[in-house]
Amino acid sequence: VHLIPVNPIREDGLNPKSRKRIMPDLLTEPPAIDPVYEAHIYCNIPTIAERSMEGNAPHYFKLVSVQVLIRHGDRYPLYAIPKTKRPDIDCMLLPSRKPSHPQLEAFIKHMSKGSAAQMDGSLSSLPRYPSHSLCEMGELTQTGVVQHLRNGQLLREIYINKHKLLLSDWTAKQLYLETTGKSRTLQSALALLYAFLPDFDWKKINMRHQWSTIFCSGSCDCPMRNHYLEEEQRRQYSLRVKNNDLEKIYVDMAKIVGIPTRQLRASNPIDSLLCYFCHNVSFPCTKSGCIGMEHFKVIKRHQLEDERERQEKKLYFLYALLATHPLLNQTVNRLQRIAEGKKEEVFVLYSAHDVTLSPVLSALGITEARFPRFAARLVFELWQDGKRPKEHFIRILYNGADVTFQTSFCKDYYKRSNKPMCPLEKFVNFAKRDMFLAFNSTSYYDACRRRPL
Repeated sequence: VHLIPVNPIREDGLNPKSRKRIMPDLLTEPPAIDPVYEAHIYCNIPTIAERSMEGNAPHYFKLVSVQVLIRHGDRYPLYAIPKTKRPDIDCMLLPSRKPSHPQLEAFIKHMSKGSAAQMDGSLSSLPRYPSHSLCEMGELTQTGVVQHLRNGQLLREIYINKHKLLLSDWTAKQLYLETTGKSRTLQSALALLYAFLPDFDWKKINMRHQWSTIFCSGSCDCPMRNHYLEEEQRRQYSLRVKNNDLEKIYVDMAKIVGIPTRQLRASNPIDSLLCYFCHNVSFPCTKSGCIGMEHFKVIKRHQLEDERERQEKKLYFLYALLATHPLLNQTVNRLQRIAEGKKEEVFVLYSAHDVTLSPVLSALGITEARFPRFAARLVFELWQDGKRPKEHFIRILYNGADVTFQTSFCKDYYKRSNKPMCPLEKFVNFAKRDMFLAFNSTSYYDACRRRPL
């Protein structure tokens, strides 16, 4: 039985703010983390209709481009807890089974006819939708498909029906689609596109394959990025070793399953336990006992504390700047071309992983954002000022919440201006120049090779 917290779960992926007015007390501890509450948000089970702030602008602004970066939907674990029965999750798509979606049946039929699609390299050999009666490791589940059908439907109502970003005679050149080589990212992209496009025509779908999870394309050679990632991993290890509660829980769980503690830790049990939790399946048992909610809470709480410390220590932030520059630079270049009047690639979809979204959020300076939940979406909107057509602005939204003015490059502008958006040049300057200030550098190449003082 999973207890659901009484206070409503925010859909926007940001920390909920208390409405009570409380006098600040500088000596108080930060609020206690509720691991069960946070786990529910991470699962992102499709229930109530989601409200979002995408597409909001004064009437004289015109939407000219939208770029979307998604995390794949709910998946089967990537790791198994040794000597336990794998969670019994069915990855066949059944429209009659919950959670479902009005377009699920049509989606299944359409995906079985995808021979006309242009798929890069190894993508053509991947299945278009999940289809195993017992999920394979890392496979997208029906919940994951439904999450992205919902994302696509929500974005269609705003960007197609309201803002007419793509018309019924849309062309392949108006889309740019890119995914990593995993079935779960390809299938998530197809589910979102199926519900989003005015008419899903396989002949116009040209899906590019990205071999790197950080989407660095041809700019992946960056020694200092690897250096900061290694330093960050040392920080993670140090925090884990200091946590006595966590160590006790690992020892206890290892006894239950009958393996050495080190082997249990290496099997990354939180990944598997989150699947049991999100699908409301009982945690595994053996003759020696059962893994229970207390085990889950301690491991999840440590994960959340790790995220909090990661924000404070800045090693991950330095890694994130170097990891995401190629992707953000590509995003900025495309926005500039469209601002200059190009009509191609007005809708962009990158289908990726938590390890893609998380550094992007960090690099942009959006420190309040939660770790990317299943089917998280980060949206970049480009707007043209109808009163001054040469002026262009951006909005950035995370899971439907406007986070534009949380970004490091637009915080100060927000304090000085009454404009509801951020000037495009602020984002351009950040991606082309300001990202390297933390390294005392002026270019990506130099920042990737300059040792810290």
